[in-house]
Amino acid sequence: MEQLETKRTRSANGGRSFRLYLSGNFLSACGEWLDMVALNWAVLLMTDSPVHLGIINACRLIPVFLLSVPAGILADRYDRRRLLIFLQTISLLLTLLIGWLFLLDSPFWLFAGAVLLRAIFQTMDPPIRNSLIPNLVSKPFLARAIALNTMALNLSRIIGPAIAGGLLAVLFTEQVIWLGAAGLLIEIIALCAVRPVQEQGKSEKGELKQDVREAFAFIREQKSVQSLLLLAIVPMVFGFPYTSMLPVFVDQLMNAGPGGFGALLSISAAGAVVGSIWLSLRKERANAGRLLILSIIGFGLSLLLFVLVSNFWVAMSMMFLIGLTSQTYRTMSRITMQMQVPDHLRGRIMSIALMDRGFIPLGSIMIGAVAGAAGALWAGVLMGAGCILITLVVLSTRRQIWQL
Repeated sequence: MEQLETKRTRSANGGRSFRLYLSGNFLSACGEWLDMVALNWAVLLMTDSPVHLGIINACRLIPVFLLSVPAGILADRYDRRRLLIFLQTISLLLTLLIGWLFLLDSPFWLFAGAVLLRAIFQTMDPPIRNSLIPNLVSKPFLARAIALNTMALNLSRIIGPAIAGGLLAVLFTEQVIWLGAAGLLIEIIALCAVRPVQEQGKSEKGELKQDVREAFAFIREQKSVQSLLLLAIVPMVFGFPYTSMLPVFVDQLMNAGPGGFGALLSISAAGAVVGSIWLSLRKERANAGRLLILSIIGFGLSLLLFVLVSNFWVAMSMMFLIGLTSQTYRTMSRITMQMQVPDHLRGRIMSIALMDRGFIPLGSIMIGAVAGAAGALWAGVLMGAGCILITLVVLSTRRQIWQL
């Protein structure tokens, strides 16, 4: 009898479908980190320019502003699982193309155009993916499922960069990119086997403008959602560009090679995993606003200390704290948002929330320009100080964030 009850509980929590989704997403994310590390390091070697590094990451993320909301509308209208399979298939083909362009030693701008084309499809993935998770688990398990999914993604940040750093020492860039594409193929297979346990709430297929108006009307009525959206912009502009600027910091401040680059990304992910595990075990969801504010300030302080220290091992410690604080903020923000959104609006609201990623390339270009003009040290100081000061300004104008 107890075994039967355990099976029922596991089924309600998502069971096999959620485990399949989690496994496929983890392997796909590992492949994406192989791809990103190879891209960033190769672009820096190809151009020797922090600005070009910012441009290539802008190509990856700028489509967020244009396609995130349409993706959310699709997620509310159509089968989310099938949409993900389609998008991942197109991304797989374009990843193979990018590797082929590297093989041909193509000009930077042709390569950047291919990255931009792939980003158009990848941009539509996160809103649909975040909307699918609540359909794979029961509502009481939702917060833990989000934290477990984040933990898996952060584990991929340990494994992916570490593998990429080693592979780049023995393989060509295109070969590392093609190996990363294998993760996409595995996820496609996993998604084909996934079966949601919660029925998807679908919006009526009305006019596009009506769908958008309905989403923004909900945001206007929910002050807490407004505060979460506003607060999210700060770390995206000043903090999260650290992943794209890290090759510059490693090269100019630490004189380390691709191995050091991969090690720093991996230790950052280790900190993120610790934060994710803590959040997955944390039952109390009160004081979310205070945790959000303190984690962003801690993120900024860790960035400042990272660029100011000269010892590589101390810098590793700071990078651990960067991962811990940044992902504590990110995960709590997503959990808080998901818990306040009805399912028939989930795709649209999450697509608007995930548009915050579109500010990362803007920050990358700004930070890259500062690094090119004044050096990596001042770029890092701007990132850390910007996180802290702008967060305090936002808090002074939106004091209800502290009470979330």
